[in-house]
Amino acid sequence: MVDTMALLLPFIRSGRMTPTAAHPGPDADAPHVPDDEVLLDAPDSRLAPVLVAAARGDHAPAAGLLGATRAAAEWERRDRYAVRLAAFAHSRPEWLDVWRTADPHDPHGLVVEAQLAVDRAWRSPARAEALREVSPLITRAARGDDRDPVPWRIALDHARGARAGHRYFEELWEAAVRRAPHHYGCHVAALRYLAASEQDAHRACFDFADRAAQDAPADSFVQALPLRAAFACLSGPRGASGSRVERERLDAAADRAIALSALLGPADPWPAPIRNLLIHVLARLDRPGEALEQLRMNGPYATSFPWERQSEDPLGHFLQVREELRGAVAGER
Repeated sequence: MVDTMALLLPFIRSGRMTPTAAHPGPDADAPHVPDDEVLLDAPDSRLAPVLVAAARGDHAPAAGLLGATRAAAEWERRDRYAVRLAAFAHSRPEWLDVWRTADPHDPHGLVVEAQLAVDRAWRSPARAEALREVSPLITRAARGDDRDPVPWRIALDHARGARAGHRYFEELWEAAVRRAPHHYGCHVAALRYLAASEQDAHRACFDFADRAAQDAPADSFVQALPLRAAFACLSGPRGASGSRVERERLDAAADRAIALSALLGPADPWPAPIRNLLIHVLARLDRPGEALEQLRMNGPYATSFPWERQSEDPLGHFLQVREELRGAVAGER
């Protein structure tokens, strides 16, 4: 797969931007959010009212929100919103059924339907067969808007689950990055495919992630891709000590994500998934002071990932790690 990724890398096109001014972080001595005020997987201000409307059975706000992201080419938000709406539809399928019946050609409903179908197929005991059956839905979603990279991210996840060959995956990857060269979701999908198909996966993933981050704008979430690679290394049975990747490379991935975090607003649910992952990695790297600063910047927003990888109670585990970091920093004083 090293040769495969060598073919993929030229399609990560350079598009650097001048870094924007950093948002001022929370005061270093500011108190932490009380445990009972921490929120798990809180939606942002745009998605929250849409979910409330969906709970009433109204799909129009969801279509409107996804339509707005398409009109503004906000592909990262479109991707995350589609995932969250598909998760809602998993527990309330009649809501999506009404939407699809009312407007079967709506490109926004098609994306949510394709995401839901892939999510369900991944949970099936007969995953490979189930994934083959949902391929036409992904094709329909991709035809809904030729500019949209989100169906191609869904296709990349589908290909990983179906154990597609490298050449086919490369074709999907080229189509995805042609539409959005620095789309974070597509890059995460490619990283996961590498991790599942490479013998020396940690190094291959880091090589891919580092190159992608170097080519991406300073405020792109792709800057956190090496952090995802570091997380995979640290999540092994022996953690950092058992990783084949040098400690310096793990630290550099965390440093890059810290720089990204500084460009993003504090106490905001939008960057919370990046900050939660960064807090976890910094804690595993025994950098409690920096992890605690990210906790302050993160505000009240916990996310299921990565804490669900260590516990069936992700919120409880987040709070436990937070308390341990406080104790570690207090012990250093």
